[in-house]
Amino acid sequence: MADKPESGEILGIPYNFERPSLGRMLSAYWQPGKKMLVKKPFGIGYTINLANWRSWAVLAVVGALLWQEQSSAKSAAEAEAEAEDEPVEVIVED
Repeated sequence: MADKPESGEILGIPYNFERPSLGRMLSAYWQPGKKMLVKKPFGIGYTINLANWRSWAVLAVVGALLWQEQSSAKSAAEAEAEAEDEPVEVIVED
């Protein structure tokens, strides 16, 4: 039986199924001088390089969007609860 490679690329997408070590995990997310996306230390695809300023900008935008979504969901729920408590006037015309 042939040994299957534990790391490589399929259709340009990197994969790595070698057992990760703590040092390799930490160094994978902090690579100064590299681009914003770097190969994952374990698994398939890419991850964010926290040594690149663009990664922090992306994380800030994602955090702001999540905060906005949660606050709008809360205000919509509060408005719905308020509307349920108020009496409703029904006008019937003959």
